[in-house]
Amino acid sequence: MIHSLDVEYVILGHSERRQYFRETNSLLFQKIRTALDTGLKVIFCCGEELEIRKAGNHISHVETQLKESLFPLSVDDMQRIIIAYEPVWAIGTGETATPQQAQEMHLAIRQMLRGHFGDAVAESTSILYGGSVKGNNAAELFSMPDVDGGLVGGASLTAEEFVRIIGSF
Repeated sequence: MIHSLDVEYVILGHSERRQYFRETNSLLFQKIRTALDTGLKVIFCCGEELEIRKAGNHISHVETQLKESLFPLSVDDMQRIIIAYEPVWAIGTGETATPQQAQEMHLAIRQMLRGHFGDAVAESTSILYGGSVKGNNAAELFSMPDVDGGLVGGASLTAEEFVRIIGSF
């Protein structure tokens, strides 16, 4: 149905879908496969809850999400995937990952892609930050070498705030 509306992209793996609808990594792989097979491009969300971060397991948690949802794909399939790192603990809580925390995870994701798919996929895959991007933090977040942009949520609902984010590029 989405494809019939000339939509190009679909967001899969968003933290709220994972939480409220119990979407698993294997279910997300099936959804990704279906989306790609129907010609859609996928924005794949991954990230961790606060308890996982505090325990120091945030990188391995995201690695499991990628391994189970994206790593079964081919190199050609990956050309139609954008990854959005969304630290669940920083969404709608008033908390925001520091630019260094965002960079740490984005670099780790890029290294995971490199290890599984090779240099070309690692360098060509856009990795967006999606944890409470606002006009006052966007420039610093987007200045990190492995942060390729933002998956903007609530801040996109206010034109003035969204324009500030756009202006930070």
